[in-house]
Amino acid sequence: MINIKSKKKTINHSFLIISGVLFSITPKFVHAADGQWYTGSLVSPSGAEAHAGLLGIEPYYSYTQPIGYFGSNGVSHPQHPRQQTFSNSTMWKYGITDHISIQAHTVVNYGWEQGHGHSSGPKFGDFPVDMVWRFVDPNPAKYIPAFNLFAGVYFPTGDYKKLQSKQNSNGTGSYVFRVAITEQSTYVVNGHHALRLRTWGWFRRALTSAQLEDMSSYGTAAGFHGRGRPGMSGQSGFSLEYGINQSWVLAMDLARDWANGSHVWGSDAHGKRINRIASSSGDWQIAPAVEYSWTSRMGIIVGSAIYYAGHNTGVKVSPQFAVNMVY
Repeated sequence: MINIKSKKKTINHSFLIISGVLFSITPKFVHAADGQWYTGSLVSPSGAEAHAGLLGIEPYYSYTQPIGYFGSNGVSHPQHPRQQTFSNSTMWKYGITDHISIQAHTVVNYGWEQGHGHSSGPKFGDFPVDMVWRFVDPNPAKYIPAFNLFAGVYFPTGDYKKLQSKQNSNGTGSYVFRVAITEQSTYVVNGHHALRLRTWGWFRRALTSAQLEDMSSYGTAAGFHGRGRPGMSGQSGFSLEYGINQSWVLAMDLARDWANGSHVWGSDAHGKRINRIASSSGDWQIAPAVEYSWTSRMGIIVGSAIYYAGHNTGVKVSPQFAVNMVY
């Protein structure tokens, strides 16, 4: 899965104001736009497939370039050397019924950092599988949005212990439960342009702890024996997608990520007992993008996530693109 307290309050207050403005102007729009094609924005989760039997595949490709680091007080500092990562995350979604879908993501990462080497080849991350239930169907004429409930588990398929290099770290070793609720509504503005709004909230909590040995993704070193457990984490945000015409869409996400520190306990190579909880972290990101769809079921999105505020996390820019395909 940001600041000094005063800064956090200011940012949260701004987020509420923006959200409130969006919801307050929504009822003034007329009907949902017909015929607009979307790929979906970069960050927001999509809901259940519209019909049973539909298969959605969406591979994302991203490059993450840190340009600094947010300290515990939210102030940014230069960062050298810089951890760089190239990732592929592919979403697979299948409509079981007209309201229930199953969704999974395959994640492959390759990382490198000056002085710390490269990954020993592409590395698979943990594997999330979710059930998605659209429990409220949209009714634009009555301004009723669609609501979806996600519930699933991360399976610990990524490398996390006995690592040859920290670049090979791609998992937690724990089963992690996650749940989310999303809202989606579409309206017509400026006479004939579609505007789609999504809001969402994720929550994640580890179901198990992981057995740790030697170098691990929890920051332990050679000779360590013990256990680790990731902290609770989550994300909330909203996205806007504005249709220029049927094929071209301007998209923007604004999201807030947070994570409690991971818990590690055991003994190091010298037999010294260790029991520590890492510091919490968080960030704010904005992700502008452009979508182009050549049919109602095929399209591409290109943009970048920019992490512009936070604490105990990196100042990052992550250009990315994805291809959306529905069969």
